[in-house]
Amino acid sequence: MPEPEPPERAEGPGGYDPVGPRRHEAISPTGQGGPMDLALEEAESVEGIEKTAGPTGPGPREKARSLWSDAWHQLRRNPVFVISSLMILFLVIISIWPQLIASGDPLQCDLSKSQQGSSPGHPFGYDTQGCDVYTRTVYGARASITVGICATLGAALLGSLLGGLAGFFGGWGDALLSRVADIFFGIPVVLGGLVFLSVVTSTTVWPVVGFIVLLGWPQIARIGRGSVITAKQNDYVQAARALGAGNGRMLLRHVAPNAVAPVIVVATIALGTYISLEATLSFLGVGLRPPTVSWGIDISNAASQIRNAPHMLLWPAGALSITVLAFIMLGDAVRDALDPKLR
Repeated sequence: MPEPEPPERAEGPGGYDPVGPRRHEAISPTGQGGPMDLALEEAESVEGIEKTAGPTGPGPREKARSLWSDAWHQLRRNPVFVISSLMILFLVIISIWPQLIASGDPLQCDLSKSQQGSSPGHPFGYDTQGCDVYTRTVYGARASITVGICATLGAALLGSLLGGLAGFFGGWGDALLSRVADIFFGIPVVLGGLVFLSVVTSTTVWPVVGFIVLLGWPQIARIGRGSVITAKQNDYVQAARALGAGNGRMLLRHVAPNAVAPVIVVATIALGTYISLEATLSFLGVGLRPPTVSWGIDISNAASQIRNAPHMLLWPAGALSITVLAFIMLGDAVRDALDPKLR
């Protein structure tokens, strides 16, 4: 008995079958406009969209960004970050090379010009000793920026190291660190500076940096400890522990990269605070001392002459305020970028 021949296929122009052999054999249009024809049209339209768009939907598939790349992507579009970064970059440049915008000597003074106002070549006038206020304001950025950056780096490294180890291992070390930090939190910063720095005779910035690090690390240690405790409870850390990873590998590869963001935010904001603290201690006479050029020293010298020569106080105080504001703005922008709850 001969085998039945397969049904003929409806071919398009040029002999091309638009439906395809399997689909045509499974579902054939009835020409009645019923549910069978609607289902066939929907299936063909869906297949066309999948061929055009690809397996992941319309458009090219975007690569998932990490926390840091996503934060940088947001920071570049934040005008607060851009403005504060440009201000800080300018301050860092003039602190390294003040000769770029100030050609005079900050220690060269002429008593015959004491407290004189603005004049050609000396836009900020002169102070009590006849020194150029503009030149001293420019050179004063070096001491303040140096103290702020070095103190922040020292406090961040010491605090994050101690706090991270205490939070990861716990036990008696964690309890001891917490009690020691509580003791340092109970010391008034200004009073501690008066006691500690009054016995120091050095005129460099390093005693001030050491004092700020001594009283600044407990805050960062507490932030780092809490962040490490939160990070080590995540599933990926538990999975690494189950696979046999050691404590060092888990701490450096899994916990620390995911716990460092809060420390960066706190340290960035604290940098402006440390610059302000240095100026306060210098104003009280226990911070930086002459011949070091500092905004705090100039503000202290100008405080008693604010009625006779207000320009002596205006310019160094304004430079200090702008610098502190720039670092606080930078810290706020970094916090907004690294904290997903604020997006």
